Amino acid sequence: MMVDDLGIGDIGCFGNDTIRTPNIDKLALDGVKLTQHIAAAPLCTPSRAAFMTGRYALRSGLGAIGRVQVILFLGASGGLPTSETTFAKLLQKEGYATGIVGKWHLGVNCESRNDHCHHPNNHGFDYFYGLPFTLFNDCKPGEGSDVLADIQQKLWNFTLVVGLALLTVVCVHAAGLLEVSGKMIVLLALLWFLAFGVWYVPFQLHTWNCILMRNQEVVEQPIVLETLTERLIREAEQFVERNQHKPFMLFLSLAHVHTPLFISNDFAGKSRNGLYGDNVEEVDWMIGRMVNAIERLNLSDRTLMYFTSDHGGFIEDSDARGQKGGWNGIYRGGKAMGGWEGGIRVPGIFRWPGRLAAGRVIDEPTSLMDLYPTLVNLAGAELPKDRIFDGHDLMPLMEGRTERSEHEFMFHYCGMYLNAARWHPPDSNAVFKVHFFTPNFSPPGAIGCYDIGICMCHKGFVTYHNPPLMFDLAVDPSESTPLTAETELRYAEVLQRIHEAVEEHRRTLQPAPNQLSWENVLWRPWLQPCCGTFPFCSCVEATGSAGTAA
Repeated sequence: MMVDDLGIGDIGCFGNDTIRTPNIDKLALDGVKLTQHIAAAPLCTPSRAAFMTGRYALRSGLGAIGRVQVILFLGASGGLPTSETTFAKLLQKEGYATGIVGKWHLGVNCESRNDHCHHPNNHGFDYFYGLPFTLFNDCKPGEGSDVLADIQQKLWNFTLVVGLALLTVVCVHAAGLLEVSGKMIVLLALLWFLAFGVWYVPFQLHTWNCILMRNQEVVEQPIVLETLTERLIREAEQFVERNQHKPFMLFLSLAHVHTPLFISNDFAGKSRNGLYGDNVEEVDWMIGRMVNAIERLNLSDRTLMYFTSDHGGFIEDSDARGQKGGWNGIYRGGKAMGGWEGGIRVPGIFRWPGRLAAGRVIDEPTSLMDLYPTLVNLAGAELPKDRIFDGHDLMPLMEGRTERSEHEFMFHYCGMYLNAARWHPPDSNAVFKVHFFTPNFSPPGAIGCYDIGICMCHKGFVTYHNPPLMFDLAVDPSESTPLTAETELRYAEVLQRIHEAVEEHRRTLQPAPNQLSWENVLWRPWLQPCCGTFPFCSCVEATGSAGTAA
C-alpha cells in the first residue's frame, strides 16, 4: 500500500498529533515500524522504478539530466524498459496472482497505441485497474496546468502574435491600404493553424493524461475524480476476494495525496488541517478497508501487509489559503529536493501477525528497494543473476535475527546525479551523511524552490559543496548543523570511506537508454491511449462495474 507524496510527518505513529490516522497507527502497533525508511529518489517516476526493480532508477534509464524529471505525457515513448524484471514478474512465475490498483506512472506504449510495452500487464501484473499516469492539476477542473506551463505560455503568446498578424494583414488588404498576395495570407493562416495546433493539442491534458484503464482498455477519459476513491478501494477488495484461495500479491498504489487534492463528500471538511488533512484521513480510511478485507477473509496470519509513501511531501505547492502538500516533520526539504531527508525519508510499516512481532521499532537504514528481495525470497524465487540489485531482504532485520542493516552505504540521486550518500559504520550507531550538492532554494530565505515551483538537479539550479556538507543523522536528523573537522573526530575518515564507496558504486553502473530525454517524453498522437475514435476520445465508466482477472 503506497501513498503518493505523503510526508512522514503526516501520520500519527510518526509524530502527527492533529491528523487522525487510527488505522495506520494500528498497523504500526500490530507490526514493525521502520523509522529510517528511504526512497531511492524524491520524485514519483524514478522512485517507483527503483521500488519495482530493486535497483536505482538510473540503472533503468529513468534518471533525468535536465528539467524533465518524470514522465509528462501518456502519449510518450519513455517508461520502464522491458529489459527490467519487476518483483511482480518473478512472483507471477511462482504462481502468484498479481495485481495493481491505482497509480502506475511508468509509461504505457513504445511505438504504437496498442503495443503496451511499458504497461503493468507487460511487467508481471495479471490485473491492472487505475491511472496509467498520475494526477496533475489538469485532471481537476479549475486548477490550471502544471505541465511545462512556461512553454505552454510561450506557445500561446506566439499563437496570439501570429493571429494578430494574420488579422492585420487581412484587414489592411481588404481596405485597399496595402496589396498583399494570396500566398502570404495563406502562409500566415497555415502558420497560425500550426501554432495553435502545437499549443492546443498536446496540452489538452485532461483528455490525454487523465484517464482510467482496466488492463489495456481505457474505461474513462477524462477521469471523474468525485467517485475515484470508492472505485479504487472496491477494485482492491475485489482482487483479494477473487484470489483469496491462492497466493496473491496486490499493489494498492493510491492516487492520494498528490496535488491537485480531491476528496469524497464523506471526508470533506472533517479534519483540522484543511483539504490536505481531509485527504490523509481518507487515506487512513482506505487502509482500514484493506486491513478489514484481509481480516474478514481470515487471511491475516498468511498475509504480509506493507505501508509506505513513494517519497516525501510536496511543500512548494501552495496558494492564498496556504500549503497544499504534506508535512515532512522534523526533516529538511521535501519532494524533488535531492537528498535532503524530507524528500526521501518515508513511513515504513510491515504487518504479519504470527511472523513479525507487534510493536517492534527499527531505526536502522532501510530502503523502498528492499521490498523486492524480501518478496522474492518469501515466495521461494531467486533474484536474476544477470544484474545488480541495490535492495536487501528485510526479514532477518524485522524478525530480529540481525540487529544491523545490510545498508552500510546508501546513495541518493537527484535525477542522474549522485548528490548525497550515507554511511552507517559497522562499529557505531552513527549515520553519517554527506551532500555533494544541494538545490538552490528561492526566494532567499525560503525552504523550497518556490520561484520555479519545483527543485531541479542540474547545473545552474544547485550549489556544489567542496568539501561536502556532512551531518550525523543519529544526533542531527534535521540536518541543521554541518559537521567539521573540529566538531567530528571521524571527519576525515567519513569523507574517505564515502569517497571509496561512491567510486565502487559507480563501477557497477552500466549505460542505459535515457527514458526521460525530450525525444522520449514529448507527446506523440500515435502513442496516445484513447477510448473511442482518436482524437475524439471520451468515455465514462459505468457505475457498479466490477473487474475480472486478465
